Amino acid sequence: MQAHVEQLVKLQEVETERGRLVKEQRALPAEIAEAETALGAAQAHVSEVSDGLAREEALRTRLERKAQEHRQKAARYRAQLDTVTTTAQADAIEHEVRFAESELQRLEDEEFASLERTEALEAALAAARAQVEDCALAVERTRERVAERQKEFAAQQADLDVQRSALRQAIEPEWLTRFDRLASSRGTAIARADNQQCMGCRMGVRPQVWNQLREGELLACDSCGRMLYWDPTIAAAPKAPQTEAAGSDGHAVRKPRRAGA
Repeated sequence: MQAHVEQLVKLQEVETERGRLVKEQRALPAEIAEAETALGAAQAHVSEVSDGLAREEALRTRLERKAQEHRQKAARYRAQLDTVTTTAQADAIEHEVRFAESELQRLEDEEFASLERTEALEAALAAARAQVEDCALAVERTRERVAERQKEFAAQQADLDVQRSALRQAIEPEWLTRFDRLASSRGTAIARADNQQCMGCRMGVRPQVWNQLREGELLACDSCGRMLYWDPTIAAAPKAPQTEAAGSDGHAVRKPRRAGA
């Protein structure tokens, strides 16, 4: 492989690695946001359960107040039984007593059901608070991990910047300009040719192009325009491709343009 081709390949590797680091760095805040979202959800659940407990307590207060009213009614009606003079009066008072007692029983049943719900809510609140503690710890650990990874990324980025600067200084301006233009439009500027195929766009290359690549030339891919090279250290050369057929006018097909043309 020619020196300038090797330098371009190394520059592409550095640029690819720099892009990967940038992408991972941009994803780091999302990790913190995800942990904070989980914490917020856990805190909201604690608030919801706490509100449920407050509602049950208020409900029992109302139930107890009404139950006390019916106890007092029942007691007054029982006291009146001692003063009645007719059977009709006694029946009416006993009816009121039975109604007060039935209402009292209903209210006590509701209060008991509220107590059961309260027990369940108290257990849920304890679990929710524990979840908040776990989520808060997870947020703290995530922030620490992200900060550490940011330091690592910064160090790696600085090292890659040094390599990038050295490579760009060593590459001729003509090749560098072409490299930058292709990298800007294609994402990657140079691609390896393997088994008569551009590894950048996965399209096949013509036999004559393949021959020239194997001779060490740097050519442009007819499909994607990337600079194509062949690396003899990666794969052994396959059998020579068939010679291109002559054109209909009897002349040989035009050679492909060179990458620097």
